[in-house]
Amino acid sequence: MSYRLLANALVLLHLAFILFVVGGGLLVAWKKPFIWLHLPAAIWGAAIEFMGWICPLTPLENRFRKLSGGAGYEGGFIEHYLLPLIYPETLTAATQFVLGGLVLAINFLIYFWLWRRGTWKPNP
Repeated sequence: MSYRLLANALVLLHLAFILFVVGGGLLVAWKKPFIWLHLPAAIWGAAIEFMGWICPLTPLENRFRKLSGGAGYEGGFIEHYLLPLIYPETLTAATQFVLGGLVLAINFLIYFWLWRRGTWKPNP
């Protein structure tokens, strides 16, 4: 397996994780046990943004890109369309704080909706 393929697979995994962090609460509406995966993921995603940390997948992807001899993101769907969503050029600390707040707000609304419709109730 080439390093470029590994790097691209990591980008897809990264995007899937971001989507799960933001909207994974909807999976809880389908299957309640997803809560045990989603809540820690959402907390991690918000913490990454609030603290300004770098996700561990990012350096690994960059390492694979360097090992493949790549020096940029030219060519292909993943490089042109997915990478800018995950790694925007205008990312600042303030933007990350807003993104962390959005993660919390979206998930709060999803879980509040589940609670209000009686789909999910915390154990007493």
